[in-house]
Amino acid sequence: MSTQVTTLLDGLVDDAAVFPPGSATLPDALAAHRRHRAAWYADLVGPLLLPASTVAAGELTGLVDPGEGLVIGLIGDTGIARLPFALSFLAPDGVTTRQVEVAVAKRGEDPLPGIAELLRLTHAMPGVEAVYAELPLTFGLMGALDALAAARADGVPIAAKFRTGGLAAELFPTPAELAAVICACRDRGLPFKLTAGLHQAIRHLDPETGFTHHGYANVLAAALAAADGERMETVAELLTVVDPRPLLERASARLDAPRPLWVGFGSCSILEPLTDLIRLGLVNGGYDA
Repeated sequence: MSTQVTTLLDGLVDDAAVFPPGSATLPDALAAHRRHRAAWYADLVGPLLLPASTVAAGELTGLVDPGEGLVIGLIGDTGIARLPFALSFLAPDGVTTRQVEVAVAKRGEDPLPGIAELLRLTHAMPGVEAVYAELPLTFGLMGALDALAAARADGVPIAAKFRTGGLAAELFPTPAELAAVICACRDRGLPFKLTAGLHQAIRHLDPETGFTHHGYANVLAAALAAADGERMETVAELLTVVDPRPLLERASARLDAPRPLWVGFGSCSILEPLTDLIRLGLVNGGYDA
């Protein structure tokens, strides 16, 4: 039996196949993405995420049929200032950019100058539906969220992005830190996107790295609780649980409603989160990819 993906999970997982640890070649990533877009679970899948350096090097040319309607998300690995240059390569190949994502500061840096630079360039990104400013969970975070919320209130399609993992322990926010960020976005009416570390649905200890990873089902339940106005302590508690039942209880009650606050996350594998969601009963069906 197979069913369509529910509204709550629509577009939850962006296709980050070319990024580590998957690191697929561009031809392989494009072929797999086409299969995902044609599969019964296509509604789960967001755009194919590609580095600006790859696009600006012209590597897409010849690999994409202009009539196929490829939609990507552009990851600004070449910096804020070079985003318009990379975007200029896409239209001739018939590629649409749904979203742009770029870090506006390193850890310990003031993010406001980077946000100001990014905002100045939004006029040079016609047709882009969303711009995500990646913020370090350190110095100046709340002021940065205020700046994004103010720009969004003025009609700029900008939102926040945070890292939830990486190669060092300090890149994994604690449940309390992540809950504070989720609630701060809730209080400002600011959507957010996550990246890195969300390898499984439920919070778990990775035996290879020794790091405890957040689970995307935990984040989903936490975002639902925050959107319902619950206290930060409740949101943090949902991020800590390893028993899926309280998470499923919250999610199952909202399957036919749009997902609040949390836009989604990138994954180098689409089938791994899909399999987890099937196992948890949030998606029913068998996959054909």
